[in-house]
Amino acid sequence: MLDYKLLEALGTVVTEGGFERAARVLNLTQSAVSQRVRLLEEQTGQILVARSAPPTPTAAGVRLLKHYRQVRLLEGDLDPEIGADKNGAEYGRTLALAVNADSLATWFLPAVQPFVHQHQVLLDLRVDDQDETHKLLRDGDVVGCVSARAEPMQGCRVATLGRMEYRLLAAPGFAHRWFPQGLTMEAVRRAPAVTFNRVDESINVILRRVFGQVPTPYPTHYVPSSEQFVNVIAAGWGYGTLPEQQSRELLASGALVDLAPDHPLPVTLSWHCWNLDSPLLSALAQALVRGGPSMLSA
Repeated sequence: MLDYKLLEALGTVVTEGGFERAARVLNLTQSAVSQRVRLLEEQTGQILVARSAPPTPTAAGVRLLKHYRQVRLLEGDLDPEIGADKNGAEYGRTLALAVNADSLATWFLPAVQPFVHQHQVLLDLRVDDQDETHKLLRDGDVVGCVSARAEPMQGCRVATLGRMEYRLLAAPGFAHRWFPQGLTMEAVRRAPAVTFNRVDESINVILRRVFGQVPTPYPTHYVPSSEQFVNVIAAGWGYGTLPEQQSRELLASGALVDLAPDHPLPVTLSWHCWNLDSPLLSALAQALVRGGPSMLSA
């Protein structure tokens, strides 16, 4: 039988990103945390965490941690006091969730606010592209995620939330300077674009729809902040994709123009979570399914 104190040490090392930080959280010495992890590895006969900076779980460690986190969630449902803060704080249980940056900047927090206050939980939000968040759920790093993936993963359930519609936008002055003949292959090769990060493919998807190919390479600013992303495009640094929730008023006022009005990019978002009989997870899903569609396109 697994010793859950040892599993707790492993989980805290991975979550906190180091043995020293884990020791502070667990109120133990760093040596004691290391001994617990080493003992768990001896019991299982496998290396569970790479001693890198930060420490990363091995494949065996990922499987153990996913099991441990699922058990902890179910224990918290059985008796909320089990998951409460050891010092008696009002907010105790923590849910790790993965969400894309645009959702976090627009509809996600208003949708979950009633749930957080009612159930007195803490959120540990991990931000990634909507095409990447499901990997965090698959590996057990989070209990649920907002993803562009529609089909459920093994051991998980899924609910459709709604659609974010992206458009290729620019400030009027920028469009006049760089796209005087409209959106052309030659102009795209010269004009600076604004992209969230290197896994963000939204510009490429729209360009492929317009031209049948992506005219790469093209100059690109990388701005990994949804809030500043809007400001950079509106200030004329470059052109980029923005969801309707962030661009509606700017388009209506003329502060932004649509470079490809016939080629919007709809992205349907879904909520994925572990397929556990957990009232807490069910309540979170209900909050998202209620709140999401009211702020997303149908």
